[in-house]
Parts: sequence; C-alpha cells; structure tokens
Amino acid sequence: MTAALIDGREIAAALRRRVSETAAALHAERGVTPGLATIVVGDDPASHVYVSSKARACAASGLASFENRLPASAPQSEVLALLERLHADDRIDGILVQLPLPEQIDPGLIVAAIDPAKDVDGFHPVNIGRLWGGETALVPCTPQGCVALLRSVQRDWSGAEAVVLGRSQIVGRPMTALLLDMNCTVTVAHSQTRDLPAACRRADILVAAVGRPGTVKGGWIKPGATVIDVGINRVAGPDGGLVGDVDFEAARAVAGAITPVPGGVGPMTIACLLRNTVLAAHRRRGIPDPVQLSL
Repeated sequence: MTAALIDGREIAAALRRRVSETAAALHAERGVTPGLATIVVGDDPASHVYVSSKARACAASGLASFENRLPASAPQSEVLALLERLHADDRIDGILVQLPLPEQIDPGLIVAAIDPAKDVDGFHPVNIGRLWGGETALVPCTPQGCVALLRSVQRDWSGAEAVVLGRSQIVGRPMTALLLDMNCTVTVAHSQTRDLPAACRRADILVAAVGRPGTVKGGWIKPGATVIDVGINRVAGPDGGLVGDVDFEAARAVAGAITPVPGGVGPMTIACLLRNTVLAAHRRRGIPDPVQLSL
C-alpha cells in the first residue's frame, strides 16, 4: 500500500478562489471590501515575513490589508490603545496580533482584548467557548484547514475513531471540538499518554500536532488510516529542510491518505485566515454565511 497524497496546495488554492469570488460579490452588492488588520510588535524577522505573506494573500483575494508595526519597546498600553482604534474602524473586519510578543506584553491579555467579532485567529475565550458549545464561532485557522483536508478524502466521517496527538490551544484542543462536530469518537493523546503507539493505532483519523520531527512512526498507524501532519519542523544537515511530526516514508507505506510536509496543512492556514476575514465581514453586518465558503 502507498498512501494517497492530500494536496494542501491545491485545496487551499480552491478555497482562496472561493474567498476571492465571495469578497468580490460582497463589494459589488454591498460596497464592502473585507479588511484584515495585523499588529506586529518588535523586529522578529519571521513575524515580518509571515505578516508580509498575509498582506500579499489579502491583495490577491481582493481583501484590504492594514499593517500596524510597533517598536519592541512599545508598552502593553500602546497595543491595547491600538486595538481600540481598530475595533472602532468599520473598514476592519479581522484583527490578527502576530506572536511572539515582547516580554513586557501579556499575550493572553492582548488576545482577550480583541473584539470576538474581529478575532480571525479564533483564540478569544468567547470564540473558544462557542466552538466547544457547538455554536457559530470564528475557528482557529489550522484546525479548520485540517477539516477541509479530511473532507477532501471523505465527506462524512460519522462514527470514525479519531486521535489528536497534541493538546495545544492553537491546534489540538480546537481540532478535538471540530472532530466531535463531525460525529467522530475522539481521543486526545499527549506526552503522558500510556502506550502512545497503541492509542494512535486505533485511529481512522490521526492528527499529529506535537512539534517534534518524526515522532509518529509507521508502526503507530492503523492500515488505511488518514494522517494529517500538522508539524512543521526545520532540521539541519545535508538533507535538512522542513519535515513533519510523522515519519513520512514509513507512514506512507501504511496509511490510506496522508498530508506531505511541506504542501499539506501549511497552505491551508492562510487560506482559512482569509476565509475567517470574509466570514467576519458578513457576520458583523448581519449577512448570512456564504454557502460557497462552507468547508
């Protein structure tokens, strides 16, 4: 058996086309251009690269982009004041605060200060609560991208056994809530799980999000399972580059379908950020969610 590759680039491109069409329709019908504001505090090179890539993605999809850069010495009060200005600006439908933040700024306090209606990262406690309550929410981008990848393999996963390896607030926990909404039976596994390989081998769906290269071995995977590798790890050496949390070659010999790294989950994250921004633009104005943005 050789697992089918789940092409995240292709699926993300299709979603971005739908986002672009939806944004164009919103502008034509309502005169509204969805807007995303980013806040970067400090000079972290990776943060500036990420924010620039998001600005380019917005432009390509017909969204407005508003970059806000503050010095590394900026006090927390300055970030909070900026958030208040962005909340009051009707051109802005989504707000993203780029992490990490300098040590004088409490990231939890900043996230909690974002208007939940503009929280396109989906990290605000209100959005987390709505997600777990099965209500309409802005959902973290990477987990919703994983859902789109799973549904490209099979639309209905009702009754499937799912294992989420990792319990972070960014991926593991929201992924668990989304799988429950898909009527899966879900196990959350982590570093303290007893007999971790056995727990993973039960999974029809295995989502690996631990941030350690090659953690999941081929022997951990149920034959025919669908494997979503969220990990993006940079490794050194002559064969270095980006690798996932799954031993890809070993897993591909066992799984039924698998995401590559790179080219799997990664492209979906920005596509889903754009999707969240357009959804926020509709919801803030009382417009029903566009059907074409369903996952």
